[in-house]
Amino acid sequence: MASKTTATSEYLSGATSQPRAVNDAPPGYWCLAWQGRENIYSVLLERRAVAVNLGLLLALLIAGVAYLSFGSVPLSVSEVIPALVGRGDMMATFMVSELRLPRLTAACLTGAAFALAGVLMQTLAGNRLATPGIIGIDNGATAFAIASVIGVGVTIAPPAMALAGAATAAAITFGLSAGSGTQGYRFIVAGIGVGAVFGALTQFYLARVPIDTANAAYPWTVGTLNARSPGAVWLLAAGLSVGVVLAMGLARSLSILRFRDAVASGLGVKVKACRIQVLALSVVLTGLAVAVAGPVGMVALIGPEIARSLSSSRHVPVLAAALAGALVMVLADLAGRTLLAPIEIPVGIVTAVVGGPWLLWILMRPQRSRP
Repeated sequence: MASKTTATSEYLSGATSQPRAVNDAPPGYWCLAWQGRENIYSVLLERRAVAVNLGLLLALLIAGVAYLSFGSVPLSVSEVIPALVGRGDMMATFMVSELRLPRLTAACLTGAAFALAGVLMQTLAGNRLATPGIIGIDNGATAFAIASVIGVGVTIAPPAMALAGAATAAAITFGLSAGSGTQGYRFIVAGIGVGAVFGALTQFYLARVPIDTANAAYPWTVGTLNARSPGAVWLLAAGLSVGVVLAMGLARSLSILRFRDAVASGLGVKVKACRIQVLALSVVLTGLAVAVAGPVGMVALIGPEIARSLSSSRHVPVLAAALAGALVMVLADLAGRTLLAPIEIPVGIVTAVVGGPWLLWILMRPQRSRP
């Protein structure tokens, strides 16, 4: 968390524009400071958070190499690395660069977006069950995107329709939970009902189109990376890049939002404005991710839980949740591609099989405090 300070030169061994480590930091933190034009600025880095993020990034890189190696045509690591830079065997280069790497990129982006939206929504509602998939945002985005895909008189691009559907579902859920806002179980129950309605609307669309069209659209409705749109992937990449920066900027306010509104206001957080920003960011991330992969909702539940189990309870693990979500999505899609090869299991089914027991475990286990 960056802050302006009146520290003198004793904090820095020589004024410089480059960040320098400072010894005067709270326990468990590193403090970096640098000289500005008029003031000295400092930033605190939590050691545990840095270690968790680096560990998750390393695990994601290892999973990415495994993703590029395994498949109908197995490749060794010595074949994958040269193929990434276009210097390997022609067949290996084609398999890696043209087939597997674009899908790996989509898996990382969608997993990170779903998990980031999940941790934002959970913090906003103060409940670990309040993920975009459970409160109906996923289903709203899916219903609108399917309407565009199968051509029911709508010609807007699926990403735009998915965003519109996610925003519509969030607005309806928020309106139905009037009086409680985004807090409490009323918001979650309203979201479940809204999601059920949009799920039924999706099935209604599929029932009224020719069987070939319905069969082509069905895998996308359960979540798959097999029919991704390059344009939607690029749009998601841009949206996620901005979303991560905005979420990290909101990290301090998110941590304070876990207290009561009066306490948060007393600590300088504009509660209403912050909640609107967090809700809007969650809706945008969910809509863009659904436009690429469909409703893979359980990633928004599993990713944040992994991040919380590894991180301390002092802060909301925004970046760790995104990395954990990307890791879960990559591993789930790898399992779907390889477990029953040549039959491919949609990634949404894999995450549902894993996420169902995980949800029961969350509901049944006692809350434990973490340092």
